[in-house]
Parts: sequence; structure tokens; C-alpha cells
Amino acid sequence: MERFQFARTMRRASPTCAALRSWVFAVPLFAATSVFAPGLADADDWGCQVLLCLSDPGGPEQYSACVPPIEKLWAALRHGDPFPTCDFGSGGLQGASATNTFASGGYCREDLLNWGGPEQSDLLCRATGSINVDIDNHLYTRVWWEVSGPDRTITEFYGAGRAQLPYDPTRSAALFLQQTEQSHGTNGGGR
Repeated sequence: MERFQFARTMRRASPTCAALRSWVFAVPLFAATSVFAPGLADADDWGCQVLLCLSDPGGPEQYSACVPPIEKLWAALRHGDPFPTCDFGSGGLQGASATNTFASGGYCREDLLNWGGPEQSDLLCRATGSINVDIDNHLYTRVWWEVSGPDRTITEFYGAGRAQLPYDPTRSAALFLQQTEQSHGTNGGGR
């Protein structure tokens, strides 16, 4: 049922999303091709699978076909490897991309910020990084990865039919500090 809701959402979106929609059904085929006939798979298949799986509003590992390419992505990013690329070829998706930004006190979701360090004076993020997926050159999903540990993600969906506007993760620290100061003012201070 969830797969069909995802496909229905993609159908209402732009022509680029329509091309991605066809990939929802192609991922299992790619996985089977990679396992049973590895010589038939192109070098950039993994990058395209990653882009498709990261664009799923339900999360990058919602479907079993996405688990192997996404687990490979997490391992690669942990080791400092570059983010994979996807070449959809001429006439394919234009304006579709994904970029990883490592999280920090200066780039984080507000609810993932916390005080840490030896004196509890360093602003830290409980995620390792954030992957922004753009479709038609607009933010479609943002996936926070390794949230409070490995294999935990939070997916924010900004695609068709969503009223929520994307926020700027570089502003979260300022909002967090402002709320902290306000609570100290009303509660007498202290972290």
C-alpha cells in the first residue's frame, strides 16, 4: 500500500518526478540484475539507485530493494568516500541531484542539537550528516543519517502536495540558542 501512495505522490509531481516514478519499479530489477548478471549493470547504477531511494518520502530504506544500495552509501560516507553520481543520460532527469553535508552545531535540525563536550558547552548535532535531494532544482527530500547512532535516519519531505517549506539548517543553532536563553530567563538559568 505504501509503495502505491509513494507512486501516486510522484505522479502528481513534475515531469522529472514522473521519470523518477518509473524507477520505483526499476530498483528491484536493478538489484536482481546486479546479483544474477553483474556484467549487465552499468557503473553508475548504484548512484541512480541511491538517488531514487533517498527521494522516497517514506525513508531511504522503506523498500527492501533500497537496503543494499543505501547501506553501501552509509559505509562509503563513513569512510570519507565521495557521494555517488548518477548519469540519467540525454533525455533523462535534468535538475535531479543529491548532496551530502556533514552535520555540526552549525548545520543541524533544531531538535537534534544538544550540549556536549567536557563542560557541556559545545553545541553538537546528534546526526552525522544530511543529504539534500533536489528534483527539478528544488529540495524534494532531506535525509538526516546516523541520527543518535548507525542505521537511523529522519526523512523530511518537501515534494508535491506538501505545505511545509524547507528550513535552513544553518539557522537552527541560532533558534536553539534563542530558545535556550529564553528558558534560562524564565527558569532562573542553568543548563
